[in-house]
Amino acid sequence: MGKNMQIYPAIDIKDKKVVRLTYGDYGKIKIYSDNPIEVAKNFADCGAKNIHLVDLDGAKDGNLANFDVISKVVKESGLFAEVGGGIRDADRIKRYLDCGVKRVILGTAAIENFAFAESAVKQFGDKIAVGVDAKDDKVAIHGWKVTTDINSVEFCKKLKSAGVATVVYTDISKDGAMSGTNLEIYRRLAAIDGLQVIASGGITYYEELAQLKQIGVYGAILGKALYEGAIDLSKAVKCV
Repeated sequence: MGKNMQIYPAIDIKDKKVVRLTYGDYGKIKIYSDNPIEVAKNFADCGAKNIHLVDLDGAKDGNLANFDVISKVVKESGLFAEVGGGIRDADRIKRYLDCGVKRVILGTAAIENFAFAESAVKQFGDKIAVGVDAKDDKVAIHGWKVTTDINSVEFCKKLKSAGVATVVYTDISKDGAMSGTNLEIYRRLAAIDGLQVIASGGITYYEELAQLKQIGVYGAILGKALYEGAIDLSKAVKCV
């Protein structure tokens, strides 16, 4: 595979601060910065072209609590931004796209109301991605608090058939644990023809980035490994 894999350094925002959760647990929260804009500019200085933004308050309660700070990050960093967290109607999608966000990630809303995901894709095309978070191959929703009986790989195939171009897939058991990612699941997902898969959750080592690239994964999200210094962003960008 000669194609470059895209690197998406992540900024998770809660109460307008940059934080990371472990296993998606709001009780296990660590604050890394109270200036998301500065963090994003630093990513750009390291050679990043993209940024992955999550409104954790939005994911939890469905309000766009951090909209202002996110739109500032997008404008001031100049990075290709994808945003998720609490996006549950077309009006919110439009607000984000109007402020310069390039891709909007639907989560719980797409799973609980598949027709919404389908109509969003018809209206906004490849600017729509769906975040599929999985525990033991089953899709989890509502900030990972509820596990459904939907098979995550089958659901990704269904999204592809509905016209969704990009899926952000997180293995919850790996997220924020700094112990590596689930390469096996990305092998299975990369085999879905025509679907852009962004790997998320637990990527800790440069070798994993090389392997994900080799598997044919479209992109990789780096979170805690960056903040804890396990991965250097400029090196990661060069490595893929």
